Amino acid sequence: MFRCEAYAAPSADAPLAPFSFERRDPTPEDVQIDILYCGVCHSDLHMARNEWGFSTYPLVPGHEIIGRVAKVGSAVTKFKAGDLVGVGCMVDSCRVCSACRDGVEQFCEQGMTQTYASPDKHTGGFTYGGYSKAITVYEGFVLKVSEALDPAAAAPLLCAGITTWSPLRHWKVGPGQKVGIVGLGGLGHMGVKFAAALGAQVVLFTTSPSKIEDGKRLGAHEVVVSKNADEMAAHAGSFDFILDCVSAEHDLNAYLNLLKRDGTMCLVGAPENPTPVASFSLILGRRSLAGSLIGGIAETQEMLDFCAEHNITCDVEVIDIKDINTAFERMLKSDVKYRFSIDMASL
Repeated sequence: MFRCEAYAAPSADAPLAPFSFERRDPTPEDVQIDILYCGVCHSDLHMARNEWGFSTYPLVPGHEIIGRVAKVGSAVTKFKAGDLVGVGCMVDSCRVCSACRDGVEQFCEQGMTQTYASPDKHTGGFTYGGYSKAITVYEGFVLKVSEALDPAAAAPLLCAGITTWSPLRHWKVGPGQKVGIVGLGGLGHMGVKFAAALGAQVVLFTTSPSKIEDGKRLGAHEVVVSKNADEMAAHAGSFDFILDCVSAEHDLNAYLNLLKRDGTMCLVGAPENPTPVASFSLILGRRSLAGSLIGGIAETQEMLDFCAEHNITCDVEVIDIKDINTAFERMLKSDVKYRFSIDMASL
């Protein structure tokens, strides 16, 4: 075991503060990583404040991790000291169920081991995340990161990136398709970048006219202000696929009615309350409403390799760890373009 410095939420109603704990030394199959940057996901805020009802304390958030390998276990073959690597939302799974065998470990039938606030089978406590100096992870859940990518801007790829990449790949988005991205935030800005890079015609939907210029800069061919009924009506029945990246409550039917026959709308945002869906929004046109959750390890590596090939990273604002509580409040106000990335050298 070794001592690790971090920032943790001591309770649901307390700000994050310095925290020290014991990390495990690498087992033969483990990789020990010195963390360089950790992205700030909205899930971190939800979990720190127990807004989903299953947080454990003290809670060290962070599942968008970029770092360098410090040491490896004796049986590790994929990595060596000095390698630039990433760790995303999960650090292990049962490895034997049908989902794990199919390479979709995020749907592990026994439950994936999340990077933080999951039962830790090594220590008997709970996992601690990337708002820390170092992390030890089974090599099968460590990802290779190209030296060509800016590590600060690459960190949020490990959640925001794979969350949008996975559904675009699953529904085979590509040239000749018209694709809508709903919302231009931490998820949506990556959805625009990926859909455009995959060759689709990309339309961004936003409630904010101030985001039109930025949407086009990121790769959208057109930006629709969703509050404008005429702009929305002009796209009725024309989309092959719509990726909904909004976590606030909004009218799903307004977007379902924009799908072609047999079109699909996929949710990756998670509003707090159930959202009504009119049956005729689906029945008329045999449309589908679906959901998606991050991606498996192989798919995440595919995404990182694609990003290196196409020079795609997240738009980030780099912060010191001491500013994390302010960053949470700014994130609530959508006052960031489009993701915070913590410089862990500041810890």
